[in-house]
Amino acid sequence: MNYFEVTSLFKGKKEIKVIKAPNKKDAITIAKTKIPGILLNIKVTAAPVEDKLSDFKNKFLKSVIKKKIDTKALIAAIRQLAVMTNAGISIHDSIKEVANASVDKTLKDIFENINDDLNSGLSLTQSMMPFRGDLGDVTLALVELGESTGNMSESLEKLAEILEEMEENRQKFKKAMRYPITVMVAIAVAFTILMVYVVPKFKEIFSKFKTELPLPTKILLFLENIIHNYGFYLLGFIIATIIFFKYMLANNVEFKKKYDQYILKVYLIGNIVFYATMARFTLVFTELIRSGIPIADALETSLLTLDNMHLKQKLSSVNVSVQRGVSLTEAFRETGLFEGMLIQMISAGEQSGTLDKMLEKVTNYFKSRFNEIIDNISSYIEPILLGFIAGMVLLMALGIFMPMWDLAKAVKN
Repeated sequence: MNYFEVTSLFKGKKEIKVIKAPNKKDAITIAKTKIPGILLNIKVTAAPVEDKLSDFKNKFLKSVIKKKIDTKALIAAIRQLAVMTNAGISIHDSIKEVANASVDKTLKDIFENINDDLNSGLSLTQSMMPFRGDLGDVTLALVELGESTGNMSESLEKLAEILEEMEENRQKFKKAMRYPITVMVAIAVAFTILMVYVVPKFKEIFSKFKTELPLPTKILLFLENIIHNYGFYLLGFIIATIIFFKYMLANNVEFKKKYDQYILKVYLIGNIVFYATMARFTLVFTELIRSGIPIADALETSLLTLDNMHLKQKLSSVNVSVQRGVSLTEAFRETGLFEGMLIQMISAGEQSGTLDKMLEKVTNYFKSRFNEIIDNISSYIEPILLGFIAGMVLLMALGIFMPMWDLAKAVKN
């Protein structure tokens, strides 16, 4: 959101007010509906000091303890809106009814604010804009599509289907990761207990040894010393690091760019992010093309649905290439994100006039690859877990028993 200084003439007096809006066009619309009198001038201005402090506090709190909307409640609300608009009920009355019926407090507050903005003359897209972070870019993209095509009920129905699929993918990923996370937590707890209660007893014995301790034992004693003397500081550092990381990810663009680029290179996680993101992009793009939206506009809207900034930057080049007259097939090929088989499918669809059908097949391909990884994630992770467990057990065993063996040899000699 940007700040705009609005100068108006009301009852013969000049008044200056500061408003917030995504861009100048929206600022003019808001100013006309909310500021009485004649608009004389509107220009970008710096945020007031109190607003800067308030924004920083809100951003920090949102990054750390952000209360998310219940996705199921949002999907139910979108479906209710689709049914009501399809029945011929105005969007104003539909939004008001959804606000009254919503059980989720956050969602209820959002729809009540949207209803107030609708009554003040803003469009549904403009009313939802301040809640982009809560509702998601996909929601705004499909609502904007409904307003531009005049078929809001169909767009809302499609939006509900997309949100359901995205939620299903999230639940699949959480379910698949539940086992490895449980194992890792159990190992961490067991290792901490051993360090706190078991190793200190052996430490007293090892301190009486006059010989050089083996490396595994030194490592164990070093870890025990850190946990025993600096355990709470270490825990505080970990929590602070997580909070700082979440804040930077939410508020620092350069940091997020580097993170999004790095995450795509991480084993297994990178493929999950890539295929999930590409499936979402092609799904929305396909629906927009099928609705008769021009390719350039469909690409621009589809890009709004992308969370990963690295992929978003690469796919943004497609829109630039298409506007320069390059074919969609060549534009997609230049990104390096699509396999040769997919490029051939897109080319065939572009030449035969069945682009939407071929893009649907591309979407299904990305979905199938994502599902394949999720369904077999245990088999991918188990070797890593086994190696990690073996390493921890080996360190503990060698660290404790190697000095014993050396002592036994010394006594024997």
